[in-house]
Amino acid sequence: MEKPAICGGTPIRSQKISYGHQYIDEEDIQAVVEVLRSDYLTCGPKIAEAERALCEVTGAKYAVVCSNGTAALHMACQAAGVQPGDEVITTPITFAASANCAFYCGARPVFADINEETYNIDPENVRRLTTEKTKAVVAVDFTGQSVELDALLSHCHEKGITLIEDGAHVIGTKYKGRCNGSIADMTTLSFHPVKTVTCGEGGAVLTNDEKLYRKLLLYRAHGITRDPSLMEHEPDGPWYYEQLTLAMNYRMTDMQAALLISQLKKLPMFMERRKEIVKRYNEAFSKLPQIIVQKEIRESDTTRHLYILRLNPEKLSIDRRQFFDALAAENICCNVHYIPTYYFPYYEKMGYGKGLCPKAEKLYKEILTLPLYYSMTDQDVEDVIAAVTRIAEYYKI
Repeated sequence: MEKPAICGGTPIRSQKISYGHQYIDEEDIQAVVEVLRSDYLTCGPKIAEAERALCEVTGAKYAVVCSNGTAALHMACQAAGVQPGDEVITTPITFAASANCAFYCGARPVFADINEETYNIDPENVRRLTTEKTKAVVAVDFTGQSVELDALLSHCHEKGITLIEDGAHVIGTKYKGRCNGSIADMTTLSFHPVKTVTCGEGGAVLTNDEKLYRKLLLYRAHGITRDPSLMEHEPDGPWYYEQLTLAMNYRMTDMQAALLISQLKKLPMFMERRKEIVKRYNEAFSKLPQIIVQKEIRESDTTRHLYILRLNPEKLSIDRRQFFDALAAENICCNVHYIPTYYFPYYEKMGYGKGLCPKAEKLYKEILTLPLYYSMTDQDVEDVIAAVTRIAEYYKI
């Protein structure tokens, strides 16, 4: 067997490949150019158009676009009425914003451990950690696989808790035949460049609840309204508006909205290609005892944002860091998603410590993220498989 590149062998690839990359075509560029030549760069007609497009794609009744996925989570927590003294249950295997949104509202995040096979939040742990202080659950569709929505919704509605689905990874996925984004009380989206569709930065909150929708509109734009039906005082002219609550400026620009609209038209082909790559990866890696393939629940028809490679430490003589470095030497540039949120110094200062979620902590030690994006060629995919196989076989025990 040829040595891995890190041991002096020839790298599988001559050029580096990253774990994620946006796909922008001429239609996307022209959509943005048209807005730049128009009268409105922000607060214009593209905002409502993007929201209608999201509703069409997801089946949600209402959509509120905003500046990024973190803003979407903050808005959702505000709309749910999260306040100081409340608790918000979430997973540690996520980007920090899924928990930070509780702190933004003066509440405290509570971390529930994961299902060790799917890597998503375990509904049973959510039930166990629910208290009278629990105001919301932020359930992350990790990698794009749907959380167990039936179990989570049943529990949340029984207890009077708002279910916020953190769908930063989930666009394109269906749960029991229904599009994610149309099921939970609110679903947040992210349109960062490594996501399935992008508008540079950008986010959205989806809901079927008109009351939540009206609140989200306020929390996106300073708490300000021009809707006479919501005003507390008599307008003194057509220019009149009122600030009804304290909120941030989380607006999306029309340039971003135009790019999002254009990208959403390509969602079916993005979904198809990502599923093809995941299928090929699963076929190859399921044959390697050194690799553990992420389990998918039958209810989830998943469009993956991330492909997680989990190492089986009992079958390898090297650890995750060494495997990561060996792939880098083959010019396969990976990442790790995610460091358990409560490992961060800020969370340590807030009283959190290691040991809260043993399954999540074990997962973190064993995973890395492989390249997965629309414009990967078949050769790119085979190079990734060849590199993983070479390293796994060379260091097997």
